[in-house]
Amino acid sequence: MNNHSLLTSIQNDRVKQWASLLGKKYRDRLGKFIIEGVHLVKEAFAAGAEVEAVLYDAERGLPEELRELAEQTGRGSRYGGNAASDKAEASAVVEWIQATRPVMAKCSGTDTPPPVFAVVRKLEAADDALFSEGGLVVVLDGVRDPGNVGTIIRSADAVGANGVVLGRGCADLYNPKTVRSTMGSLFHLPIIEADLTELLPAAQDRGFALVGTSLEASHTCYSYDWTMPTWLLLGNESEGLSASSLEAADETVIIPMQGRTESLNVAMAATVLLHEAMRQRRFT
Repeated sequence: MNNHSLLTSIQNDRVKQWASLLGKKYRDRLGKFIIEGVHLVKEAFAAGAEVEAVLYDAERGLPEELRELAEQTGRGSRYGGNAASDKAEASAVVEWIQATRPVMAKCSGTDTPPPVFAVVRKLEAADDALFSEGGLVVVLDGVRDPGNVGTIIRSADAVGANGVVLGRGCADLYNPKTVRSTMGSLFHLPIIEADLTELLPAAQDRGFALVGTSLEASHTCYSYDWTMPTWLLLGNESEGLSASSLEAADETVIIPMQGRTESLNVAMAATVLLHEAMRQRRFT
């Protein structure tokens, strides 16, 4: 591992570019984003994501869990992740770089610099995956908090959903907090950014029921039949679904509550609804 180059200056041009990826404008312009921590780096490789470079804290050394990956990908041999990942392979050569603590801190979205981070090309997902027969898709309408968006993606992954759609006004998928909150799930299922006014009617035309959440709903989430092809619509943290999405919905449901709280956080609500859908689909 001693042949890995060492970056020491936060004024280095590459360091400045990587640090710029903390901002959406530069992520969009460069088509790249940053992932932090051993777990996310391993998930990116396993999924066959295009990893451009991996930087690790020179003082701590290369994490033990990544040593085999560094050996495999640093030689110029292509690393295809797991056998199921035919859609994309990692870059022909992944650059492994040691960096000083100030360099790690400049490129990190957290108060405490991680032991390792990687620069990854933005992911590509085909719309076709959203229309799988009998599928379950999660649609976010103006969910602005990155932690909520990431947690919902993680919950969708946990129940085997077919994909997630991010409508306009949602937090950026590649926001560092969103990425961390997914815990690697962004690499596991298709995630599409789309105009819901165009996509929702297309889903209805292909036989999917659009199901939203509403405090005025007459059905509980436990009486609804989630075994049908369904797109679950989840709205903004404070305002709920937009008027256009509510109008497009075929049905609305409510999560019954017996305590004194009036509502659940949108990520919590998504998890309850998705697990009820999984229970009906897999465990009845």
